[in-house]
Order: sequence, then structure tokens, then C-alpha cells
Amino acid sequence: MKTIEDLKRLREKVEAQTKLRYETGTRIIVGMGTCGIAAGARDVMSAILAEIARRKLEDVTVSQTGCIGMCEKEVLVDVVRQGEPRITYGKVTPLNVATIIAEHVVNGRIVEEMIVGKMD
Repeated sequence: MKTIEDLKRLREKVEAQTKLRYETGTRIIVGMGTCGIAAGARDVMSAILAEIARRKLEDVTVSQTGCIGMCEKEVLVDVVRQGEPRITYGKVTPLNVATIIAEHVVNGRIVEEMIVGKMD
């Protein structure tokens, strides 16, 4: 950064990203602690990113977190849609990522048989 204008542009960019993450759209959070990685979280993350790209979903952000605390249910994936409860899916594999994206992220229908937690 060399000027005040550069700093202002950076601030606007960060504010837009923060707004997308917390005020609009959908957040997907993948548990990437040691237990998650051992259970296949990297492959699940790759499948999520590929499915989002394939569907050209622009209002979805994907991030990772450490251990969520339910190691026996890894791979854990949280889906947070604006104004709705946070849903935690367990035993997620690359094979069922497309179902979660299609049903929950795109159509707003929770995949009941995979839920391991729900936070209002």
C-alpha cells in the first residue's frame, strides 16, 4: 500500500467479504482438526469446493476450523444459512457432498438423516 486510496480500497474489499460471510449468503465450515483430516476432511473440502464451482454458487463461503469435538462423527461439516439454525452434518464423505449442497445449500432443505447437531 502506498496511498490512503489503497487503504480505502482494501477496507472496502474486506468489508464486502465480511458482509458476505456474516450477513448474506451461506457459510460452510469443514472440521479440519487432526481427527477430521484422518477421516478424510481434505477430500470432503475438495469435493465441496468443486461442487460450488460446478454450480457457480457465488454467495457461498467455505472455511475450515479445528476440532469440533465429536471425533467419532468426523468428517463434520457445518452449514449456516442466513437467518436459519446452524446445522452440523456428520460422517460426511465426498460422495454425499453433492446431496448436502443440492438439498440444503441450494434448496434450503436440511438433510435430516445426516444431522448430528443444530444450533439456533
